[in-house]
Amino acid sequence: MDTELEEILDSIGPRLRALRRDRGLTLEALAEDTGISVSTLSRLESGRRRPTLDLLIPLARTHRVALDQLVAAPATGDPRVHLKPRSRERGSVLVPLTQYPGRVQVFKQVLSHREPRPVTHAGYEWLYVLAGRLRLILGEREITLRPGEVAEFDTSEPHWFGPADTEAVEILHLFGPHGDQPVIRTGLPAERSRPRQ
Repeated sequence: MDTELEEILDSIGPRLRALRRDRGLTLEALAEDTGISVSTLSRLESGRRRPTLDLLIPLARTHRVALDQLVAAPATGDPRVHLKPRSRERGSVLVPLTQYPGRVQVFKQVLSHREPRPVTHAGYEWLYVLAGRLRLILGEREITLRPGEVAEFDTSEPHWFGPADTEAVEILHLFGPHGDQPVIRTGLPAERSRPRQ
């Protein structure tokens, strides 16, 4: 086996361990979520067992990351498509999808359970739920959003969002630091769609 492939395979175990610990999961909890035995997970993380697709696919699905993030395969093609996830609080992951400071920022986030702490700041936010249930506190109101549902609000209002229950929630998050808002187009305005006389 060539040296580069050996290095890639050797790096998978520590990456799996770091990902599990960042999410605050025990081997037992991960075994329950993936259907992979605790002993197999332990051997994978310590490098005593070679990873195979039938082990890595359920792990990628449970951690909600792309398979190539577990493997850290060499980058190919245009480097702008290779996203760099960042861990935030325990169990939460933030993936920046844009790199333009001062303009509307787009993130993919996986949020784990945390206590609500409403904040205010300048800007405007737009949230789209991909998986799980999102609890949104906006001033005195509390809303639960499900996959496919969207919320948008001015961030000068006290707000907080996170999982609605013990399961993690996955969202797309747009933030306009200067109150910028996404423009949503669903079709032609009524005047423009009428045939000319």
